[in-house]
Amino acid sequence: MSDEIVVFHIGSMKLMSSSHSSNENTPGHNSFDLILKHGHQDLVQAVSFNTYGDRCATGSVDGKIRVFNRHKDGIWRHCDNWTAHAGGEILELQWLPPTIYPNLLASLGIEGRFKIWAEDPSAAPGRRFSNAATGHGGRFGAATTAAGAGNTPAQQGQSQQAGGGGSASSPSALKGNASSGGQGGDNKPKAAFETRNSRSPYRSFSMKHVDDTRHTYLALLSADGTLTVYENEQPENLSDYTQMDQFTVCLKPARGEETAFKVQFDPNLDVCYTALRAGVPSDALGLVVAAMDSVKIYRTRDTVAASLGVATAAKEFYLAAEISTGVHRGLVRDVAWAPGNIRGYDVLATACQDGYVRVFGLSTPVEEGAEQRGWGVDELRKYSKNNAPGGQDGKPAAAGGQEEGGEYIPTAAAKSGIRAGLDQSRAATDRSWSGLPGQVRHVVTEISKLDSHRTPVWRVGFDDDGRILGSVGDEGRLMCYRQTPDGSWAKSTELAMMKMRMAAP
Repeated sequence: MSDEIVVFHIGSMKLMSSSHSSNENTPGHNSFDLILKHGHQDLVQAVSFNTYGDRCATGSVDGKIRVFNRHKDGIWRHCDNWTAHAGGEILELQWLPPTIYPNLLASLGIEGRFKIWAEDPSAAPGRRFSNAATGHGGRFGAATTAAGAGNTPAQQGQSQQAGGGGSASSPSALKGNASSGGQGGDNKPKAAFETRNSRSPYRSFSMKHVDDTRHTYLALLSADGTLTVYENEQPENLSDYTQMDQFTVCLKPARGEETAFKVQFDPNLDVCYTALRAGVPSDALGLVVAAMDSVKIYRTRDTVAASLGVATAAKEFYLAAEISTGVHRGLVRDVAWAPGNIRGYDVLATACQDGYVRVFGLSTPVEEGAEQRGWGVDELRKYSKNNAPGGQDGKPAAAGGQEEGGEYIPTAAAKSGIRAGLDQSRAATDRSWSGLPGQVRHVVTEISKLDSHRTPVWRVGFDDDGRILGSVGDEGRLMCYRQTPDGSWAKSTELAMMKMRMAAP
């Protein structure tokens, strides 16, 4: 593959990459510039750029990851490569924000293992992520040797007892395999954090870091349709993730049935202002999940949990909206949530096996009496806090009631720890709309239905501003779409790839 080039056609303009460059640059003669040679010996399955766009990670079918850095001269240079997943191909890659030190890269393999790789800036190029001699166990806290974490607290407790790591008092904590360096003389690359599902392999993941609260959220979607969300209050301590919520997004696929799963967090830093006006909390999380042929959007609401008479604030996901059954006439291969919700509504895009790219708008209907409220930020946040369970200040209410202005207002009695656990286990598989306090109904509207590929579509994604939508189909063409003045989306650019062989000079 080293002597192959890729040619991109944009109308009559050509952008070419090759294994060597040509000095000729005359009219009518194509010029070849070396952009980036990934160096993989097999197909590249996943690509991810960091926030600044100056670091690129590629994952191959052979389980290897390669990292490239763009230097000040504009040239991309190889930084590191290692075998991340020996069990097979790499499904997904994601960089964590650069505000977390050191740089972290998350990966998911076909064998179902989720790993986080930490960079060692002091190491020489070529061993920064795969340096097994120094490790990162001391930097990120105590290492655990659990083989993996199950979906249930009981399974997690068994894993902790088997490995001797973790604490039995926190069964809902995700205790993965945080590497402890080169112990035992093992020279294999060690991940800073590693976990797997003992019942069903993971098929998709998404991570979100909130700089204001320093909280990191991890969503893992397994092949049996179970979505588990974890929370980490200290991103530097990768060995401690606490289970935040768990529920089922679809029925378990039949044995041998073709499957498709994808999950993604809302990439926007803040909730859309129209959603704030409707009562969505300012710190609410958003998730879009594509499972088989269905697409669902989840939001979090503030709840009050009690253990031994002590009330604590918590978040719980609920089904805010769902794309109607029958819209997608095939498996939904990919889904994307667009950044830039300043437009007043969120934009989602799906890539379907039926050959269509669909763009949807996610909005919140204005309820009765909302017209009387202003659009000021303080007033919107105040309204969202007033709708939160537990009082107008957004804090959890005491068991049995709360005092406000010297007046005692009775509230629902706080449940005991055992009762709350039983109720949570009963509702673990149901997150449908129930009209509970804090739930805000969302409306999904199909904006555009694009059939430029005319073949099954595999990938879809937005740029950092949410203004350009890109998709890739079975025919190997990259389609770019832009939003027109009337709000619909239309194709703006088409890039086709051609493989050619060049004779050695």
